[in-house]
Amino acid sequence: MSFNNLGLSNALLKAVSKKGYTEPSPIQNKTIPLILEGKDVLASAQTGTGKTAGFTLPLLQILSQGQQLSRRPVRALVLTPTRELAAQVFESVKDYSIYLDIKAAVIFGGVNQNPQVKALRNGVDILVATPGRLLDLHNQKLLSLAKVEILVLDEADRMLDMGFLRDIKKIIGLMPTRRQNLLFSATFSKEIKQLAQGFLHHPVMVEATPENTTVDKIIQKVVRVDKGKKPTLIIDLIKEGDWQQVLMFTRTKHGANKLSEKLVKSGISSAAIHGNKSQGARTKALADFKRGTIRVLVATDIAARGLDIPLLPHVVNYELPNVPEDYVHRIGRTGRAGASGEALSLVSVDEMEYVQGIEKLLDLKLPSEVLEGYEPTDRLEDVKKAKNNNSRGGGNNGRGRRNFRGKPRR
Repeated sequence: MSFNNLGLSNALLKAVSKKGYTEPSPIQNKTIPLILEGKDVLASAQTGTGKTAGFTLPLLQILSQGQQLSRRPVRALVLTPTRELAAQVFESVKDYSIYLDIKAAVIFGGVNQNPQVKALRNGVDILVATPGRLLDLHNQKLLSLAKVEILVLDEADRMLDMGFLRDIKKIIGLMPTRRQNLLFSATFSKEIKQLAQGFLHHPVMVEATPENTTVDKIIQKVVRVDKGKKPTLIIDLIKEGDWQQVLMFTRTKHGANKLSEKLVKSGISSAAIHGNKSQGARTKALADFKRGTIRVLVATDIAARGLDIPLLPHVVNYELPNVPEDYVHRIGRTGRAGASGEALSLVSVDEMEYVQGIEKLLDLKLPSEVLEGYEPTDRLEDVKKAKNNNSRGGGNNGRGRRNFRGKPRR
């Protein structure tokens, strides 16, 4: 199957070819014809499967073939949970509409609203937005959704996780009832199905991959290690493995800052991104990471949602997430578009219950090993007693750190 068989216009096929794509991914193959037929779609697709183009291409075609309205009111709205994902979708819209007379804009919080308002006043066919800034500008009477023909909820599961359900319902109430609706989610959870029932009309359900499964090409590995030895271990792994591009996850903003500082002090260029960082700092950190100026990007789950980093070879769970589904989203940052990748999880004794939750979700036993020089000695009961003791030390002070790659132990 090629893009030529999906019913796309020559202008869109030319833009796809310019991007270097020849064959559609499974999600694109399934969703594009359905969207072009005008159907509502409820799609389950893991990150990295090409879902953005799966709705962007047909959306552009429908708008370009429809009646052009004067003053260009917003005719398509794409809602995303995070600024980074909004920016990514906007770039995709721009890339694929290069040969079309379509105008797009992106709005999100954390930056001055004036340039966004100016873009809206100049006329916008497609608006990509986060819920908060969208409602803010609407309340200021700076935009109208009265002419929206197509609504896209991207990564709807994350929007629910972040507490946007009330905002989503408000936004839906601002649009015409007659419109096409597209909902994309990593999972078909009970909450997602309830949301879909509320505004999708006889939707076609599409699954690009089995629910809650991970990309086959990702090598997953658990390394058991004491919590206090994690910094030294990950620094050794990066240096001796000569890892040049690593996305690392922590559970907290403070943890992300602290780890990034330790990496920099050890001579490994790094930056942290999380909700307390300004949008400018987050954008710069991501740009530096993509171009190779920094080797390690340390992120929290929310900040990393929607990051598009081609051919990312390493994802490290410095700390496992409390929610098993977040593990799937994290490791989906690697192994994208058919490329291979490695997802490594550093697991202390108090995180073993999280491993069990992940394995149950995936119906998969994660390979686990201990590295020489980093054998865990912590006992769960001792860790629980010391959890609130900030004076608890850690690390092995650099002793016994050689040959850790060569002699794993079960």
